Formats: sequence, structure tokens, C-alpha cells
Amino acid sequence: MTKLDSPLLGLSQRLPPSNLEAEQALLGALLANNKAYERVSEFLLPEHFADSIHGRIYEAIARRIEAGQLADPVTLRAEFEHSAVLEEVGGTAYLGQLLAAMVGIINAGDYGRIIHDAWIRRNLIDLGETTVNRAFGADPDMDGKAQIEAAEQALFDLATRGGTDGRAMTFERALELAIESAEQAFRRDGHVSGLTTGLRDLDAKTGGMHESDLLILAGRPGMGKTALATKIAFGAAQALLNDVRKTDPSAEAKKTVVIFSLEMSAEQLATRLLAEEARVASDRIRRGEIGKKEFDSFVAVSRRIARLPLIIDDTPAISLSAMRTRCRRLKRTNGLALVVVDYLQLMRPATGTKPENRVIEISHITQGLKALAKELQVPVLALSQLSRAVESREDKRPQLSDLRESGTIEQDADMVMFVYRDEYYLQGREPKQAAFENEDKFHSAKDKWMVDMENVHNKAELILAKQRHGPTGKIDLFFEAELTRFADLDTHHLDVHP
Repeated sequence: MTKLDSPLLGLSQRLPPSNLEAEQALLGALLANNKAYERVSEFLLPEHFADSIHGRIYEAIARRIEAGQLADPVTLRAEFEHSAVLEEVGGTAYLGQLLAAMVGIINAGDYGRIIHDAWIRRNLIDLGETTVNRAFGADPDMDGKAQIEAAEQALFDLATRGGTDGRAMTFERALELAIESAEQAFRRDGHVSGLTTGLRDLDAKTGGMHESDLLILAGRPGMGKTALATKIAFGAAQALLNDVRKTDPSAEAKKTVVIFSLEMSAEQLATRLLAEEARVASDRIRRGEIGKKEFDSFVAVSRRIARLPLIIDDTPAISLSAMRTRCRRLKRTNGLALVVVDYLQLMRPATGTKPENRVIEISHITQGLKALAKELQVPVLALSQLSRAVESREDKRPQLSDLRESGTIEQDADMVMFVYRDEYYLQGREPKQAAFENEDKFHSAKDKWMVDMENVHNKAELILAKQRHGPTGKIDLFFEAELTRFADLDTHHLDVHP
């Protein structure tokens, strides 16, 4: 292709895609029989018409029909005769011409889709021109990466607004899906209908993680949010691999789990996972304070879990649009079962949005994560920090009200979980002798503190504060601080199920 043949050079000389004959034929069909409106009302809007006058006429027709009134050349004549809207096309007589342009009422749906398709292509041209102009330096504040994200976001918005396929289904089909889900739960070990979390009691309370759900795991710093999230991601990935290897020991998982780690690097997260599985403290690994036996165990574990369908993306301050693009790509290429975000306050909103403040910004992010879960039909587990209001209370167990400073997290989430460890706070309350009048009172306080520490040692609480489809409550977990490792807690035998 020569420079003269380049499609960009002649872009400004081309006419935007449109089909005025289809617009006239559709309007004529609507004026002849208002029932034809049902064929296009679900997807066609006034702004989809290339001719703005046609858009105004369609808007007037739709308004009357939806109000239960008749829309024909006579009733519309009264609406338009005192306005200048139809002057360019010959006045109200044009309504009669539209009626004559009708080809057939049965074709109304086809005409509507032709009009809608032309609107999509006009928007694609505008989007392309904007992208080209930005690339040539029309917006010096946006680097190349930001321009890609802006283009992806614009395409996603167009796809969202431009879809003509509804997702409505009959009640019969919805019941079939419900029975299929119940059957899966009945046949699966542990009766889990969703994706397992790898934690017995959590699965029992929730039925696992379900498609299209946004799950929030929140807590104050030091509670172990990341450790619990990686435990859940690891457990889900292990279950995905085990499911396919029941019949073929060499098979690869058909779906994957992705962790967007905005705070820790991929290497740090992998080290933590290895440390948990090999039962070697990660800080000792970093310092090289391990013997040959421990190192060999470390290597053996790495080989065993290397085939897990787990992907770590450690892009710092990733934007919502970039995350969405990568998840779509993973869904298409690897299959996608679970998205984990650590943590949402470190994310950036979609490129091009300019929220007024941080609360609104977080609201946009949580709404976007919920939309992502619904679009890709996968559970999204997002970690969240809590406000400092927790620290000012005597009982420091988190509550839903502690999320209010973070926008609409509680509203958007299908499930809200808080991780809490009494041991963390109790450690800082060790009695000091200087604070007591005499040694007896000090020893008495110290003995009580030691008993309290013994009672909460290696224990954590997972508070299920909101569950849209099930009960709330508290789940006791085992927490090994040295390995930052969560596991099931056997309260009957004071034992742990790894």
C-alpha cells in the first residue's frame, strides 16, 4: 500500500456510515403500526440515528407509545407544527412522506439493527481519530501506556452501550441452571456449589465462591489479609488442578486463578506461598538462615506446586481498565476461575475518569470490579483497608460501618469478610511493672495476660459481616504467625487441618 492509498489520509473526505433510507423506513413502520416499536425498543435510542431530525421524530414516537398514547402522522403533527424541528425537511408534511417510505412492518427489527450498526461504526471512527490524534501528540499529558488504556476503556464503554443482545432468560431456563448448580454441589466433595476457598468452615458457611460475586476481605494492617487471600487463591488453584487430574494425572487445569498484587512483588508472593507449603519462615529464607534439609524441602515443594494454574500480576497502581483488559485476555486464552485484587485502595480508576474525591474514586473502582465479575462470570475477591475508627474502640473487631469511608464497598459487595486477631492487639497490652503500685498486682495482671494470650494464641476470626445469599456469623481459623499461614481450626481436638 502506498502513502496515497493509506486509509487515514482520506478519512476526512469520507462520509460517516449511515443509512437514511433505513431510518425513513423504520419511522414509517412505527407510524403505520405502533406495535413495531416492540421490535426495536430494547436497543435503539434517538442518538443512534445519523439524521438528528429522525432522532427527534423517533424520540417523540417512543414517548407517546410508552405513555400509552397513539403515535401517527396526525398526533405528531400537533406536536411538531409549532416547532421549527421539521422546517429543514419541509415541515409536518414530512411525516406523511415517512409513512409512504414504509416497506413493511415485519422488517422494523432489521432496519433498527442497520441503524444501530451504523451508529457503532461512526463511534469507532471517532474513537480511531481520537486515538490517532493522541498518538501524534495532541494530548501531551498522556504517555503511550495511558493512551492504550484510554482506547481500551473507550472500546469497552462502546461495547457496553452498543450491545443489542439482551441477557433475559425464561424462568424455565433459570430453574434448569439452579438445578444444575444444586446437582454440582450434591456431587462435589464437601457439597460446595461454587469454587472452593480451601478452608473447610468457610466453604460450609458460603458454599464456596460463586460466579459474578464481588467478595470483600477487609481488615486493619497486620491482620493477615494478604496471607488469607493467597491461601484462598492457592486452595482454589489446587482444586482446579485436582478436578482435571482425577481422570488424567498429567492433565493441565482448564481455568486459572489470577492475583493482582499491587503491594507485593510476584517474587515476594511466590516466596510466601512456598514458605507456607514448605513450612519454612519466609524471613529466614530471605536471610539465608536455612539448612540443606529445609532448602531441599523448599525446592521439592516448588516442583510440586509449579503446575498450579496460578498467575501473579504485580503491576503497581494498575488501572481498572488495564485490569479488565488483562482479565478478558486470560478468560479467552487460559480460562478464568477467580480474580484476586490486593488491594483495591492501591488501584487507579479507569483512564479518562476524573472523580471529585477519593471516596468517589473508590466507589468507581468497586462498581467496576462488580461489573467485571458479572461480565466474565467469575468471583472477584478484593482486599480492602479499614478506617482508623477501629483503633479508637475498646472492642476492635471490625464492623460494616468501618467501610463507610471507602465509598460504596458495602453496597456493591455480595459478601464482606473481616479478618481479626485478638493476639495482635493483646501483645501490645503486656503489663509493665512500672504501671503497678506493688509487685503482687503486677504479677496478678501478668498471669491474667498470659492466660488470655494462651487462649488466643494461633487463633484468628473471620467475621462474615454480609452475605447476600446466605447467613452471616464468625468462623474460627488457625493462624501461624511465623509462617503467616491460615488453616482450618479443629476446636474439638485443638488440632489443625493443613
